[in-house]
Amino acid sequence: MKMSICHFRLWSSLVLSLILWSDTITSDAAIGSSYLRKIREVNKLGPYLGIVVPNMFEMDPLLRSDRFVPDSRTTSLDIMGRRFRVGKVGHQKVIIVMTGLSMVLNAGITTELLLALFEVDGVVHYGIAGNANPELQIGDVTIPRYWAHSGLWSWQRYGSGPNDTLAQEPDDDSFTREIGYLRFANYSTKSSSSSESDNFLNSVWYQREEIFPVDGSPEVRQRIFKVPVDSRYMEVAESIERDGVALARCVSWTACLPKAPILATVEMGVSGSVFVDNKAYGEFLNSEFNATAVDMESAAVALVCYQQKVPFIAIRALSDLAGAGEGGSSARSDEADALVHLAAANAVRVLIKFIAALASW
Repeated sequence: MKMSICHFRLWSSLVLSLILWSDTITSDAAIGSSYLRKIREVNKLGPYLGIVVPNMFEMDPLLRSDRFVPDSRTTSLDIMGRRFRVGKVGHQKVIIVMTGLSMVLNAGITTELLLALFEVDGVVHYGIAGNANPELQIGDVTIPRYWAHSGLWSWQRYGSGPNDTLAQEPDDDSFTREIGYLRFANYSTKSSSSSESDNFLNSVWYQREEIFPVDGSPEVRQRIFKVPVDSRYMEVAESIERDGVALARCVSWTACLPKAPILATVEMGVSGSVFVDNKAYGEFLNSEFNATAVDMESAAVALVCYQQKVPFIAIRALSDLAGAGEGGSSARSDEADALVHLAAANAVRVLIKFIAALASW
């Protein structure tokens, strides 16, 4: 961690220099200087655990919890459209930031800012997710061991098949056929007179992300598809799974889940900048990649933390069935809204239990 923290401090000074001259905060250099002083004051009291959350409805249960106490000196700093909330969850110093929806523009950039500006020695990401795993139910909370970006594809031209090389594959190892592919013709609803159906969209092949680690050589890329969470964090997650966490089952006296929700460590979560409400695609993600949680942000946070050598883990509560619900809909609109808030509250319960366990691990 020593090397990465040095990189962060160096990067922070560059980012903060840009901020001081930016209209994002103010055109007045004196006010910009006050922001720089506040960030330095906050960092003197660090390091912090970074808590990254996609949306306000997911963050609100944490902010309303009696376990979260805002810092008495600096409750928050508003920088470049983001609000960084400073405080404690239990005895753990934290900085909480909301990313907004989707991968790169929001989740990735917000995580980069958090790590660049503040003394953060670990990141916990939490929120809700779709469920691609038929063995789990809405309300269950998952902690995957790996995260992958499932939206980076090489789209193969019509007429080519699994044994044909992809465009640029022979000359550039950026592209591969090692991970897996989705053949659109396998999901046709029309009968075909031939023994094998066909589709002009052909196939998409899943690809690895490119990263440039802070302890690597500049401009020398590495490629990765499955990003592992931090091994120590995963041990903590497995310990609280064994101990159990009391999770909410009902949203009202008359609306309850069929059985009590559970915390489950699982193999894989996937993220892409698309909301999945399609049963066939959810089943594909589960069968091809052993995916359970399907969301729009976690892999971006994972990739940034992996690149910056910062410990990371994600907690995702299952709020819908990724299109596999009865009648093609995960739930009636009133039920779906209530289940979303139930799932968000359950994610926060696991987050608080995780943070408490991490302190003594």
